[in-house]
Amino acid sequence: MTDVAPDPTPVVFVTGPAGAGRSTAIAALEDLAYEVIDNLPLSLVGRVLNGPSTGRPLALGVDTRNRDFSVQRFTDLITKLRANPAVDLNVLYVDCAPNVLLRRYSETRRRHPAADGQDTEGGIAQEMLLLEPLKEQADHFIDTSQLNIHELRAEVDRIFAVSAATRLAVSVQSFSYKRGLPLGLDLAFDVRFLRNPHWAPDLREKTGQSQEVAAYIAKDTHYLPFRAKVEDLLLMLLPAYEAEGKSHLTIGLGCTGGQHRSVAVAESLAATLAESGWRVSLRHRELERRSGQTWRPGKR
Repeated sequence: MTDVAPDPTPVVFVTGPAGAGRSTAIAALEDLAYEVIDNLPLSLVGRVLNGPSTGRPLALGVDTRNRDFSVQRFTDLITKLRANPAVDLNVLYVDCAPNVLLRRYSETRRRHPAADGQDTEGGIAQEMLLLEPLKEQADHFIDTSQLNIHELRAEVDRIFAVSAATRLAVSVQSFSYKRGLPLGLDLAFDVRFLRNPHWAPDLREKTGQSQEVAAYIAKDTHYLPFRAKVEDLLLMLLPAYEAEGKSHLTIGLGCTGGQHRSVAVAESLAATLAESGWRVSLRHRELERRSGQTWRPGKR
């Protein structure tokens, strides 16, 4: 009898500049049942991987402040592990615009770890220059410049959620065009041509999740043909994306305020895809932001 090689261990390296949200991303992976080790010296990674297996995927936080950190050592380790058939490696780079990082540190009045005698702006610039080569190594890239805690955690969940299902994972999101397209969209549909409940006084304060708003939008003569064509298109495309090896697909529905039309259409579309057997998650960006929590650089 031929021995069957065990499945490779999923390993995620999480890195990026201080203040961008690396710790939040690591916490999100822990909530997804990953075994998490933060700030592990690079010299100890091999010992962890060769040790007893817990049967869980592994997430390792890599910080420039680690005692033995160097970009060359880290990239060499990445190359070595990618060649190891026992390891299924992904590198997540959590980034942020320098001006946003500067604002975050100014608001918390915390010292940037790379400052070393410079001002905060200089420390940020120095660290980002140091980490630049690592962006090329990243399998996944999340820019948190316009994200709050919940949105960052949702992005991590979208990319790394562990499921027994092997089918393509589909994320359906509603959004407002006033705030721009969400990061990471694969497909976007503009539903601003549909009748707008904002102009109905009894519906203005409701959302597209309410039956009244959904019924109001559905009376638009363009609604049913549009929904049918989009559903037909997606039900044709999703198997093709899956066959190509794509693991997740993000679909955006946008309207003016992200409260009525995009929400209602996203709800309907997500339900149809789920009924067709696809693994679907649903997010409403603007509704989340109503109670959204912004985050600040945390302590180590």
